[in-house]
Amino acid sequence: MKRRDFLYMTGMGLGATILPKAGLLGKDVPLDAPWYSVDTAIKKELADVALNEARAKGATYTDVRIGRYLNQYVITREDKVQNIVNTESYGIGIRVIANGSWGFAATDKMDKDSIAKTAQLAVAIAKENAKLLTEPVQLAPQKGYGEVSWKAPIEKNAFDVPVKEKAELLLSANAAAMKAGANYINSYMFLVNEQKYFASSDGSYIDQDVHRIWPTFTITRIDAKTGKFETRNALSAPVGMGYEYLIPKASEKIAGPTTLYKKRYDILEDAQLGAKQAGDKLTAKSVEAGKYDLILDPSHLWLTIHESVGHPSELDRVLGYEANFAGTSFLTLDKWESKKFNFGSKLVNIMADKTQPGSLGAVGYDDEGVGTGKWDLIKDGILVNYQTIRDQAHILGLNASQGCCYADSWSDVQFQRMPNVSLQPGKTKASPQDLIKNVEKGIYIIGDGSFSIDQQRYNFQFGGQLFYEIKNGKIVGMLKDVAYQANTQEFWNACVGVADESDYRLGGSFFDGKGQPMQVSAVSHGSSTAHFKGINVINTARKI
Repeated sequence: MKRRDFLYMTGMGLGATILPKAGLLGKDVPLDAPWYSVDTAIKKELADVALNEARAKGATYTDVRIGRYLNQYVITREDKVQNIVNTESYGIGIRVIANGSWGFAATDKMDKDSIAKTAQLAVAIAKENAKLLTEPVQLAPQKGYGEVSWKAPIEKNAFDVPVKEKAELLLSANAAAMKAGANYINSYMFLVNEQKYFASSDGSYIDQDVHRIWPTFTITRIDAKTGKFETRNALSAPVGMGYEYLIPKASEKIAGPTTLYKKRYDILEDAQLGAKQAGDKLTAKSVEAGKYDLILDPSHLWLTIHESVGHPSELDRVLGYEANFAGTSFLTLDKWESKKFNFGSKLVNIMADKTQPGSLGAVGYDDEGVGTGKWDLIKDGILVNYQTIRDQAHILGLNASQGCCYADSWSDVQFQRMPNVSLQPGKTKASPQDLIKNVEKGIYIIGDGSFSIDQQRYNFQFGGQLFYEIKNGKIVGMLKDVAYQANTQEFWNACVGVADESDYRLGGSFFDGKGQPMQVSAVSHGSSTAHFKGINVINTARKI
């Protein structure tokens, strides 16, 4: 299978957001190529060329991003390795302000003359853009940090693990699933290493090393008599960790009807149980539509948070900059200005965080050289803030950016992207079992599934992977054909319970698309299990 075919196939199965990046994965590199990083002294020397040339041509501000991006994807099906992708992309992006306007240019020719010419082009573009400007760019002030670095706190670099070992792990998971009754299984392992160097005319020289990993699979079980089938996707979360993520700790296991761990993942156990559960879904009772209390596991709730909280609190979406592609937001500025907009119940506390260890969005500095932190978006159910970058901060009256700038490649201009956005755990001691005890008629949902949400991130529908019926405080059996519908405000106001910190876990998106041309980013969303009262549930079964 060629890389282009792989991108098409996995894009269809795992999200079309990966497709536009086909030309940006870079060049193929040998599978046994050793992991290394470019010397920071070399990167600083090249960055200074760009900074000096841009200033000489009239730029009042310049930032430079030198990026080396490694991508490795291992794809298997049953007892075969279908494809292995191992690529490197290396280049420089230069962004400037001249005559009050932005300009950007990039190149993969990493010699000083080419970099100088690219800086000249960025300034020329800015000056042309300025002719159409209605008001100049207003950048929030940002001090220079000098020469600093940040590295993801990984224990085992996944790029140092032989590809053969990774493939064998996936094939072992496949074998476990097939032995447990699966008819088909596709399994994947996605690895990303972003080696990012940022320099700016503010006086920052920042070197960062970012790692991400996502092992996942899809299992299919078929009823030979009826020809009907059911699937069960992996309950793994993509994370900002090294290969240690795939070395589970028994002490982290979460009690419940499926295989879940606090911070790590057992793909063999999940594949074996997933095959059984896909079979159970074949004989599960089809849900009766109506109002139910929902107990939502973090492996499911992360996606609802992402779509109904993360995206609508992006300030560029609020301002309408995303209207042409993915819609705007119902969280308009007047709601924030009122300081009393009731987003959810008083139990709903949602925080943005770019520092959380192990999360996909964790970095020391964003792609504008802003040191990262965390802040409240929803406090005691009230909308209190958004997500901003340097040229947006003045709109909210902020003195500094919140560090939400990101570009998925050296060849793309950076723009506002979502930080980790998470529901905070309940303050009262409570386990998922404690929440279930309070439910007379409900459904416990595990894992993410298909979803739909309108262009303002208000009306939505979400499915899942596993559904369990709750009666009189007890789980009584499995259900299928379940999806729930609500609008964002009524849903979060229906939150009547959140488990405590001991149940807190991360989910997330490895390929979250935004912008035109589209870029992808990776972002985590944490929560503990939560209870939502009186939510409308529909039956999704189709009669043929």
